[in-house]
Amino acid sequence: MRKFVATLALAALVAGSAHAADLGGKLLKVGSDTTSPPMESVDPATGQIVGFDVDVVNAVCAKINCQAEFVTTGWDGIFAALDQGSFDLVASGVSITDERKKAMDFSDPYIINSQAVLTRAEDQGITLDKFKAEGRKLSAQANTTDAQVAEGVVGKENVAAYDSFSAAIIALKNKDVDGVVINGANAAAYEREFAGELVASIKDLESDPLGLVFRKGDENVAAFNEGLKAIKDDGTLDKLVAKYWGLK
Repeated sequence: MRKFVATLALAALVAGSAHAADLGGKLLKVGSDTTSPPMESVDPATGQIVGFDVDVVNAVCAKINCQAEFVTTGWDGIFAALDQGSFDLVASGVSITDERKKAMDFSDPYIINSQAVLTRAEDQGITLDKFKAEGRKLSAQANTTDAQVAEGVVGKENVAAYDSFSAAIIALKNKDVDGVVINGANAAAYEREFAGELVASIKDLESDPLGLVFRKGDENVAAFNEGLKAIKDDGTLDKLVAKYWGLK
């Protein structure tokens, strides 16, 4: 986790001009797959959508004068819904990739994420070499960089891709697969949720920059980049990292 958090504060990744953007109090709908604590989830006590991405977007809006309304949306189809205008942007721990940039626009990165492998506690300490040598199976959420990483580790034939991350977790607990490739930012949260059952046995697989997602040509990208730079410069982003991961 230390390597993950250490890379979060790469100042060079959040670039922009001096803060000047003002969106005039505009209300923006934000699509998010709210099943990935601590990035985003639904608080069972209040029913509110909470998490790191929520706080980041709200902090940016405080700088550029906008309001954010988060909308729970399944990962499968989230980008199509954005393109169709169901919401104005996506904040859902989305990795910036060259392939995705062909179809959508991204903000500057706001954190760097590294994937991990969640296993049953009985397999704690297992290595990638053992996964490969023994033909063990991995699972991941479909259409994610996690799934691509899993295929790179054990081969496509040994990867089970599920529509939801919760389904991948159930497959692991049922011993249908031997591990789940997970967003490293979420690993500690799932270890806590399934304490004594699941552990992040392998960490720091591959690293991806995460960004906010907009429709192609959206003029709000520049404003959000200004806001991201502002919350980096004034220490807000570092405080949010410390809030969710307990490290500066």
